[in-house]
Amino acid sequence: MTPPDDSSPLVSALREEVSAVLARAGVPDPEVDAELLIGHVLGEGRGRVQALAHMGSQLSADDAATVRELAERRASREPLQHITGKAPFRSLELSVGPGVFVPRPETEQVAQFAIDALRAVPSPEPIGVDLGTGSGAIALAMATEVPHARILAVENSPEAFIWARRNVEETGATNARVVFVDLADALPELDGTVDVVISNPPYIPAEAIPRDPEVRLYDPPAALYGGADGLDVVRIISRVAQRLLHPGGTLVLEHGELQGQEIRDLLTADGWRATATHRDLTTRDRTTTAVR
Repeated sequence: MTPPDDSSPLVSALREEVSAVLARAGVPDPEVDAELLIGHVLGEGRGRVQALAHMGSQLSADDAATVRELAERRASREPLQHITGKAPFRSLELSVGPGVFVPRPETEQVAQFAIDALRAVPSPEPIGVDLGTGSGAIALAMATEVPHARILAVENSPEAFIWARRNVEETGATNARVVFVDLADALPELDGTVDVVISNPPYIPAEAIPRDPEVRLYDPPAALYGGADGLDVVRIISRVAQRLLHPGGTLVLEHGELQGQEIRDLLTADGWRATATHRDLTTRDRTTTAVR
């Protein structure tokens, strides 16, 4: 890596250049992504990049070239998280890439329902299960924020399983374990003993193709589509969670903003009690909870 010289670009100028490239490509929040890309190359956080820009700092020519290369990848709508290899989730930074669903900010609030339910359990070792864990985001949030709990993360995609296991190892959460098994057959040894079951299942109807290229082209289809009405996997989870949870245990489901009523009806018909749908920070229906 060569040090900056008089011909090296200013951080502020490169930020503007990259932001313009991303804006022309239709990338949402182009300035944010520009700062994150620069920070990734420099090994700095976004706040530090902003400070360097304010101070008139320069990048080396090599670093600037690398930023421009990464910016072209982002302009092609490759997810930022695939480029950096990392995705933030609550207090965690998770490894992600091709073959696994990139965790979303809205799911952080969904995870809170499961975390609160686990914390309310009087047992010295409450048990939580994340069905369809993907990267392990929800399971690891529960494991790290409720460290006295025992967390099982279930995944049936070989690619996602590898990412989840890697994140468990990197996080060092010894109270979390990833299990590779089909959802319908998950964890029979725990029947009737689990306190909380949570899932962010595939819930997009088969014909509702996402508009964002980052989702449509890069997220694995098995993590997106849930059959004709989007609820095929939810039906499986309802049955599995009834088997796993003890009476009084809590189910937490993430879903699309128009699916709350349909999911409440489905769960009620399956015998669940106290079904309730909760809005996210954008006031959209996002989470439905129920009691075994």
